[in-house]
Amino acid sequence: MTQLNQPISGNDLARFSGPNTFMRLPQATSLDGLDVAFLGVPMDIGTSWRSGTRFGPKEIRAESAMLRPYNMTTKAAPFDYLNVADIGDLAINTFSLKDSMRIVEDSYDAIVSTGCTPIAMGGDHSITLPILRAMARKYGPLALIHIDAHADTNNEMFGEKETHGTVFRRAYEEGLIVPDKTYQIGLRGTGYSAEDFAEATGWGFQHFPAAELWGRSLSGMGAEIRRDIGTRPTYISFDIDGLDPSFAPGTGTPEIGGLTTMQALELIRSLTGVSVVGADMVEVSPPYDTNGNTALTAANLMYEMLCILPGVARK
Repeated sequence: MTQLNQPISGNDLARFSGPNTFMRLPQATSLDGLDVAFLGVPMDIGTSWRSGTRFGPKEIRAESAMLRPYNMTTKAAPFDYLNVADIGDLAINTFSLKDSMRIVEDSYDAIVSTGCTPIAMGGDHSITLPILRAMARKYGPLALIHIDAHADTNNEMFGEKETHGTVFRRAYEEGLIVPDKTYQIGLRGTGYSAEDFAEATGWGFQHFPAAELWGRSLSGMGAEIRRDIGTRPTYISFDIDGLDPSFAPGTGTPEIGGLTTMQALELIRSLTGVSVVGADMVEVSPPYDTNGNTALTAANLMYEMLCILPGVARK
């Protein structure tokens, strides 16, 4: 029997009770001995349309109580190989986006200095920029796998340079990511001009528009991305609006014609072997998620990201 942290079993304690941690894992107050830390960043002051993602971490944790530790499809048993815990929410400044981003960056400096792999629950997508700043200090410029309806490469929004829609332009400008190892998957919707997506391809970003993926398995595409990345440290940023709103309606900026949950599973599973050093799941907005399906989907996809981390074996 492993001595590593394990989720509380639904056969030992009813799933509607117990701690409100991700998968009812132990809550840790120290990073000592942890291989993976789940954490919440309950912040939505960087969003431009529907707010509510500040409640995302709490709801994702609640829905994650349905999950069990063994992956029946991939045969991954992550909790037998990695010591995992929930370290709670970062204490952001709910009145200041700038200060909140500083708090996220400083917190991530401490987390990654231990060698722990962080998996964050947002929060809006503005949380990813300070995360990438800290991750790049640790690992150098990162390969980026970004699933989203939007490229988030605006120069500014209402005169502000740091928002949920400017993240990856700032990351590119600051040298936090490797342009030709940046993969934006699921892009779609309407735009302000043809430059909305085209400019980033000029930087080297690789785009996979949703319309080109309709009706397709994403396993092959994921395998190609895996081979292209090689051994480079990689960050995964998953905006839940990358999925079609029929699967994930509870989000701030929904766009029709998105990925299916099955495609998302195929994509993540096909990345097994990539040197993933961190990940996030952002833009889950519980006020628009009346039956909990969006948060449940997010929890499952976070579990799948855990299952592909280095060190997890199949059995």
